[in-house]
Amino acid sequence: MTKTAFIAIVGCPNVGKSSILNKMLGQKIAIVSSKPQTTRTKIMGVLTEGETQLVFTDTPGYHKPHNKLGEKMYKAVGDSLGGIDACLFVTEAKGEIKKGEKELIEKFKKLGAPVILAINKIDMLSDKEELLKRIVEFNKLYDFTATVPVCAATGEHIDELIEEMDKLAVESPHFFPDDTLTDQPERVLAAEIIREKILRLMDKEVPHGIAVSIEKMRERDDADILDIEATIYCERESHKGMVIGKKGAMLKKISTFARQDLEKFFGIKVNLQTWVKVKEDWRNREGLIHNFGLD
Repeated sequence: MTKTAFIAIVGCPNVGKSSILNKMLGQKIAIVSSKPQTTRTKIMGVLTEGETQLVFTDTPGYHKPHNKLGEKMYKAVGDSLGGIDACLFVTEAKGEIKKGEKELIEKFKKLGAPVILAINKIDMLSDKEELLKRIVEFNKLYDFTATVPVCAATGEHIDELIEEMDKLAVESPHFFPDDTLTDQPERVLAAEIIREKILRLMDKEVPHGIAVSIEKMRERDDADILDIEATIYCERESHKGMVIGKKGAMLKKISTFARQDLEKFFGIKVNLQTWVKVKEDWRNREGLIHNFGLD
């Protein structure tokens, strides 16, 4: 008997939703950064173990939108809550309960679906009493199906989290082939890997004004080499200079780290060529948001 569960991963920005998804899948499909709002679209991940298939939707961090791109990210979270079997609600082990988290809990009450609470970053706690207090605080606000403290960075208790989600799977055919990892096209994954390097290597506002478009992606007929041509789009001319860096140093560093990850992901030698162009205020331009595949 095969079983399936469709599960939306939701939470405020920077709590580790993508890190948990990657750890559960045992493969990196969602980019990770210390900066908030790293994930921009709904990314589907598929985990098939034996007869059970869990289909995850990793959503952008729940936050008040400040531009058209932000509005689409906000809408993506709401859309993900429709037609699912359960939610995986991710929060951090430290801090106060955020306003956005309280708003999500109100959505859960209307939704009526089972919700599992994952309290991430438990490695940051020196006093385990803090964790118990956190568990009590959240469970006063909502009757969670299960509460699992985890550490996405080390993988601690990730297996227990998967076990709890397995319990929510219902008898059903599998909707994806058992070896499927994600619904994302290879070009999207390649673009996200490059964007991740920009997020990690650069500071403050510039990375959020960045989009990456894969112009060419083709394996050579006469050699085991994957040629990838990518354009990095900035919102301002000054940002373009920062991405390129002095004598091209920053762009070279971005490309080097991205190429290494691309080769690891695709299992083939990669020839990566990158360019930087300006598209002013693209995060407020519907046509460009669509062209970059962010709607």
